[in-house]
Amino acid sequence: MFSSPLPHPSQNHLLAALPATELGDLIPHLELIHVRPGDILCEAGDQLPYAYFPASAIISLHYILENGASSEIANVGREGMLGVSLFMGGETTSSRATVQIPGFAYRLKATFLPQELNRGRQLQWILLRYSHALITQIAQIGVCNRYHTIEQQLCRWFLLTLDRLDSSEMSMTQELIANALGVSRESVAGVAGKLQRRGIIRYHRGHITVLNRTGLETGACECYETIKKEFDDALDDMGKPALYQGNQSSRKALPLL
Repeated sequence: MFSSPLPHPSQNHLLAALPATELGDLIPHLELIHVRPGDILCEAGDQLPYAYFPASAIISLHYILENGASSEIANVGREGMLGVSLFMGGETTSSRATVQIPGFAYRLKATFLPQELNRGRQLQWILLRYSHALITQIAQIGVCNRYHTIEQQLCRWFLLTLDRLDSSEMSMTQELIANALGVSRESVAGVAGKLQRRGIIRYHRGHITVLNRTGLETGACECYETIKKEFDDALDDMGKPALYQGNQSSRKALPLL
């Protein structure tokens, strides 16, 4: 049993951007599910049975190498959806989709989504606009993982996760973070320790509290600003608010590298 009210589909920004009549037509086909940390929604090479629209959960997309190593290429929260391959011409996914932060998501049968998009209504444009932002995120993270320090990457990763939550607290292990960044757990422990000593985060037994967001913004590379700006522009085009609406960093966003 859940003590808090169950989320409405409009808690997902893409669904909320739909005209009321179009969302009303879609709601009977949406199924609310609760997902747990580590749940695998799809393996690389599989066909997605559903499109997922997170309401409070965050989904991590990982590219898996032949030797089993992995690295996060994107994450998806309430600003987006999992299932771009369903309407971009690909029959299978190229990444593993794993639940990073537990919570709720709405899912839509994969067979239904193309039928709905073929109607040429607002959903089609919204998902295409979101896909452009997602591609920007994937490209920027690839550059970030190649050229920026582990500390910069970790600060960027924390910020992107925070932007998709209503809290400054996160439950995740060093192993999970290491898998996301494609680095060793010892490297993550070392950087997290530095951030804790500076009073930027508090970390204890898999529980992280961000104490100083400005400190994370200062420590992050330009990749965070670039990704955030792209999603904010997409949400603005849809008439929805930006991901994070607190005190914005004064640093200028740089173009995609």
